[in-house]
Amino acid sequence: MHLIVPFAGALSEAGRHALQSLALPNLERLLSRLTPVHSLGSDEYSLSPPHELALAAARGWPLADGALPWAADAASQAGLQVADHAWARLTPVHLHLGTDHVTLTDPAALSLDDADSRLLFEAVRSLFETEGFGLHWVAADTWLATHPLFDGLATASLDRVIGRNVDAWLPDQRSARLLRRLQNEVQMLLYTHPKNDAREAAGLPTVNSFWCSGSGRAAPPTEPATAATVDDRLRAPALGDDWAAWCEAWRALDAGPLARLANHPEAMLTLCGERRATRFEPRPRSLWQRVTASFQRVPATQALEAL
Repeated sequence: MHLIVPFAGALSEAGRHALQSLALPNLERLLSRLTPVHSLGSDEYSLSPPHELALAAARGWPLADGALPWAADAASQAGLQVADHAWARLTPVHLHLGTDHVTLTDPAALSLDDADSRLLFEAVRSLFETEGFGLHWVAADTWLATHPLFDGLATASLDRVIGRNVDAWLPDQRSARLLRRLQNEVQMLLYTHPKNDAREAAGLPTVNSFWCSGSGRAAPPTEPATAATVDDRLRAPALGDDWAAWCEAWRALDAGPLARLANHPEAMLTLCGERRATRFEPRPRSLWQRVTASFQRVPATQALEAL
């Protein structure tokens, strides 16, 4: 059993303060008998957040910042022909224009249903197809595109950009110029689209752009894949800076999945923050180590602060 927990730590002052109020007995019990064996990530400015690196590593993928082929994986799961194509995920989004920067709001706040998503997809399709892109509608929040420029193009994960100034996360490679131009054209087209007029009248955010992520070609695994489960209940409150809800989600995680994992002799746990992901595994210990571990238990918050 291998559990991956994204957004287990916090970098903001409010988040770190909330972390100190947490009592997580099952996580502490689990960490007392596991050993940190592997760490991934660098800092909070990497294009791929640590939890995506951890999941990619579990799948045996080669790891490259900003070039984990999530779009190709989604295309394969959707039954599309993946081979011989470089893919990217285009997520319909709302970009909020502030006084000095543009912020990407959480796509979940759009409440975009399939019908409206398909309507907007068809509205922009020709902009892409005239430039040689293949475009595929998969879900309300997932449009997939193919084009040679996605081969080797590093793109930032949505989880890096939500709630933040987009300028720092836009691809800056020369090959991305076409993508930037398309983004501008899509924004102009959607600005006057009747569906957005209707959304504004209903008090909903407009869909005024897209975010490109998960780019690259599907690659054969370089390591054996291992089964892993992702519990992402901490994601939404962390991205929304709702630290009371984040603490509540942590308590539920500790009382549920982590309590079950703590009773499993072969449990593995990967805790992921914004900078690093650390994998904990069982390791053989002497009788003395097992006895003293119960008296030297490290607070769970110490492990979470290191993420």
